[in-house]
Amino acid sequence: MRTDRRTLAGLLLLVGSVQFLLAMLVGEGMRPDFSISTNPISDLGVGSTALLFNTSIVILGLLILGAAWLYHGAYKRLWVTIPFLLAGVGPIGVGLFPETTGTPHLVFAFISFFFGGLLAILTAFPTRPPFRYMSIVLGVVGLVALVLYATHTYLGIGDGGMERMIAYPVLFWGIAFGGYLMASPSTPEAKPAPEAPAS
Repeated sequence: MRTDRRTLAGLLLLVGSVQFLLAMLVGEGMRPDFSISTNPISDLGVGSTALLFNTSIVILGLLILGAAWLYHGAYKRLWVTIPFLLAGVGPIGVGLFPETTGTPHLVFAFISFFFGGLLAILTAFPTRPPFRYMSIVLGVVGLVALVLYATHTYLGIGDGGMERMIAYPVLFWGIAFGGYLMASPSTPEAKPAPEAPAS
């Protein structure tokens, strides 16, 4: 049933985004020398926080893949499904190939960041305002931050801070879009009965 798939897709997206955001915060708290300004997020994928971070980001990717499959089953929008799937593949690759692996990690990080931001924009168009506008803004902020990060333009917040300007909008979108899918009406809105003609 379409509604069941939509609701479950939203639940997976929300759970995946929330658990990863919390894992990042816990990981940063576990390392008192860690700086959100100078330490990239992926620094959490090595050392004492490696198990927590890498497990959490792989779970994020798996749940996004599950949400993508359910979303496609409900709406059959291939132009959304493909970026949705790639947005799930990226985090899995980041977790399986930590930053010490070099190029593989960078490739999967780019896939995660780019398709995450793109997905926020693409999924906005079938939705209702004001969520549509918020989704577009979050996606654009993430993609602009990706360009700034790639060109080493950190605007005074450091490379770690700029990387978070890529990741956080996508995570916030995942939480918001998951809630949007779950809160969507389970049945079509009833149309008002036509008024009786005046006698």
